[in-house]
Amino acid sequence: MTDDERLARVALARVVEPGDEVGGRWVREFGAVEVARRLMTGGEQLPGVSSTRWEGLLGRAARARPEQDLAQARDAGVRYVCPGDGEWPAQLDDLGDGRPLGLWVRGRPSLRMWALRSVAVVGARACTAYGAHMAATLGAGLAERGWVVVSGGAYGVDGAAHRGVLGAGGATVAVLACGVDRPYPRGHTQLITRIAEQGLVVGELPPGDHPTPSRFILRNRVIAALTRGTVVIEAAYRSGALVTARAAQRLGRFTMGVPGPATSGLSAGVHELLRADAVLVSDAAEVVELIGDMGELAPDRRGPVLPRDLLEPGAARVLAALPGRGTASADRIARGAGTTEDDAVGRLYELRALGFVERHGDGWKLTRQAMISVHGGHGQC
Repeated sequence: MTDDERLARVALARVVEPGDEVGGRWVREFGAVEVARRLMTGGEQLPGVSSTRWEGLLGRAARARPEQDLAQARDAGVRYVCPGDGEWPAQLDDLGDGRPLGLWVRGRPSLRMWALRSVAVVGARACTAYGAHMAATLGAGLAERGWVVVSGGAYGVDGAAHRGVLGAGGATVAVLACGVDRPYPRGHTQLITRIAEQGLVVGELPPGDHPTPSRFILRNRVIAALTRGTVVIEAAYRSGALVTARAAQRLGRFTMGVPGPATSGLSAGVHELLRADAVLVSDAAEVVELIGDMGELAPDRRGPVLPRDLLEPGAARVLAALPGRGTASADRIARGAGTTEDDAVGRLYELRALGFVERHGDGWKLTRQAMISVHGGHGQC
């Protein structure tokens, strides 16, 4: 990446909106230096836009001050990373002509190295306590397993995920829809500053630039492309988090969803995603099993092992043949268990020694504890 090329891309960052595929095609076909020259000098119009649109771009270009932007970035501890640089994450190239012209990066680690083992965690801004809990827990769990958590630095799920990672001493990246030197939302200034100190804050917009609704949406494609997969925690039907998930699907990345209550409107979008082709996950181990390396498996999920689970099959059949309430004769129990009376009596004495049954005269009955264990305490199977 030559100095002229870098300077041209910085200038174009003031002119072309993030994700503009027409501008991306210009850069691919003519080169950033030539595109910047035509725009900043009012040269020959580039193809694919109307004369009105071209005039608007020229007006923006006239106010571009790339040297000033780079100097302002340096003063704020921000660097500009372009395609071709050693720190450029190659997976962003999957965006084609919609890939960023470059990324402004605040923080010490290498963006390329961190992106190699990263996962996006996104969701509702106005999340519930459940959503915040799941985001923080998931973020911490992923951090403990050596994964980088990428999110958007917003209120709600994003902030909870970042905090979970930071609390676990892990690595996190905030991708902003504004200049990385001016944290947004303002209420997260302290959080984003901490992320910059412990992790990375990145964005496409030049220093001091402000967010807009469209920039938030376009920012999400960077989150999706940068990571191996995207996890959505709480999202309504119309949600920016779902935009990120769908971008991840288009790019061939893994898409995951954390389920919530069926009665919650904030979980409706996630559930719709799961009904399509996303994978249901409930913790960090399940996320890593999907996106991690071979052998990074989640533990088997099973309920607690109960004493009756350890019984030999014959004894278990005899235990199951006892009624939930009252006593039964050995003969009746034997018929229920499909065995002889002598075998049933032997099993019953074995079960008595283990505390499952007790003898009452000529009959046998379950102990109180066994009644709860075997029949749920209601005399029903």
